[in-house]
Amino acid sequence: MEPITLDTVRLRLRALRIQDAESVRAACDDPHIARWLPVPSPYTLRDAEEFVTVESTQGWREDRRYNFGVFLRGPQGAEGPLVACTGLVNLVQLAAPHRVAELGFWTAAPHRGNGYVTEASRALVDWAFGGLGVERLEWVAEVGNEASRAVALKLGFRMEGVQRARIVHRGIRRDAWTGALLPSDLELPQTTPYLPAPAPE
Repeated sequence: MEPITLDTVRLRLRALRIQDAESVRAACDDPHIARWLPVPSPYTLRDAEEFVTVESTQGWREDRRYNFGVFLRGPQGAEGPLVACTGLVNLVQLAAPHRVAELGFWTAAPHRGNGYVTEASRALVDWAFGGLGVERLEWVAEVGNEASRAVALKLGFRMEGVQRARIVHRGIRRDAWTGALLPSDLELPQTTPYLPAPAPE
């Protein structure tokens, strides 16, 4: 897929470019991000350049992941600093009949607490359901990642439980919280009919 751009009231979501590498490095060289995400630590400029030019670029080209840098929008649409990154990852089941994707995100430390990643991810959710035909959007985070869980809940994800040993992080298998968002949760149509299990008596 060719990368697209999404705009919200405060933000611009677009594919990362090589000139963004230093901003990515500064954001990801953060113990909080390294605690929860599988990024190198310390996180170098070379790591950032590989993420931008290889992982993100090839992800779009090969339909494996659609990463968006999230930037503040200034007057007349001018682009401000990188505040977050959000994306659809693990797209191996994006095609019919599965139509499943996973949402992932992080926020740069100086910009936390402003609702940027929630706003950006909401735009991404709308595109996933309306533009890509996703019918199940998943969220996965290590148990204890309360910040990520709070964003998922604000977006409308329903928590589905704990999966044992789901994540391998720093060489250790860890339990994960999982959640999902369906088009019907947002009162949106979907192509494939859904037959929920009967409620327990």
